[in-house]
Amino acid sequence: MRILTIHNRYKFRGGEDEQRDSEEQLLAANGHKIQPIVLDNNDIHKTELLRIGLEASWSHRSYVRVAKEIREFAPDVVHIHNFFPVVSPSAHHAAFRLGVPVVQTLHNYRLLCPSGGFYRDRNVCEDCCSRLIPWPGVVHRCYRESVFQTGAAALMISLHRLLKTWQRAVTLFITVSEFQKRKFIENGFSESKMVVKPNFVHGPGGPSEGGDEFLFVGRLVAEKGISTLLKAMCLVKPSVRLNVVGDGPMAADVRAATDRNPRIKYLGRLPKKDVLDWMGRSRCLIAPSEWYEPFGIVMAEAFAKGTPVIASRIGAAAEIVDDLRTGFHFRPGDPGDLARVIDHASNHGDQLRKMREEARREYELKYTAERNYGLMMDIYDRAISRKSSQAS
Repeated sequence: MRILTIHNRYKFRGGEDEQRDSEEQLLAANGHKIQPIVLDNNDIHKTELLRIGLEASWSHRSYVRVAKEIREFAPDVVHIHNFFPVVSPSAHHAAFRLGVPVVQTLHNYRLLCPSGGFYRDRNVCEDCCSRLIPWPGVVHRCYRESVFQTGAAALMISLHRLLKTWQRAVTLFITVSEFQKRKFIENGFSESKMVVKPNFVHGPGGPSEGGDEFLFVGRLVAEKGISTLLKAMCLVKPSVRLNVVGDGPMAADVRAATDRNPRIKYLGRLPKKDVLDWMGRSRCLIAPSEWYEPFGIVMAEAFAKGTPVIASRIGAAAEIVDDLRTGFHFRPGDPGDLARVIDHASNHGDQLRKMREEARREYELKYTAERNYGLMMDIYDRAISRKSSQAS
């Protein structure tokens, strides 16, 4: 199969970039011909912000480039990942007008929310969902704390609602969890176009025996719940120890917490192999997110190493972690409830040993590369078949 992929890399590499790269490697390893179009936010110069903001809704240069690649490469399907802000939805229209099926992975909530995350002022926010023009996001500067950049995102959302881009130009949408799928359907997207394909873990190795310490892995930002976790560490019993892996705007808060509490150790950003090693020798991974996490790859990675997950009962985390089987739930944003669950996990080794078996079984059932490849092929086949039936 010939697949044209389109992706706008983020300024700071994250889970979306990693999953897109892993998917392409998986497809290439199975003999498919991949032609990527990759643009990078790091290539945006400050003097170009005005132009990029205006072109975020429709980039003529992206339209021309995508159309040219389609004519030369002749793909069976076009798979679009992130398109904001440099690529723009003009890419979808180029493929649509040339009769090629379009698959769009919804890695976030950008088509509904200017910030892409349903999160504002440390609370879940859906104020923009019911509005043709998502003006509350602009007023609150939800995207990068900028009126102009949020306005660019809001304009893109409004324009393509009016143009019915998502109904006309996209053959199938991929959501990464059932929760995310429900959110899009609640906000007007056709259920018949939505397919769930979770993210996967590439080459994690076998399960590990675990250890006594707890682990956090992720971006150090408010929505990931790091503040709640640091507060909980002041409430747990004295024997509990926590390792923190990651980087981000709240790294200084974590360093300050390590100064106050020697039972917290900050490891910074680590290579993926080292992260998996830390997961394998941890008692539990803690995922204290306070936003509608679309998926949360760190939870699947923990399962791959046989490590249970303590997760807040919100977003996709509530469905990925099966309470009392593959981990524990706690109330999001509640340090006391999190501390209670951590203490319980530290006191019940027999229960955790059973959970380790269940966690690894969950990975083998849902999050392997082999299963993901089968799901991807089914999605591409469905998109091609649907496009062919529409053309006939």
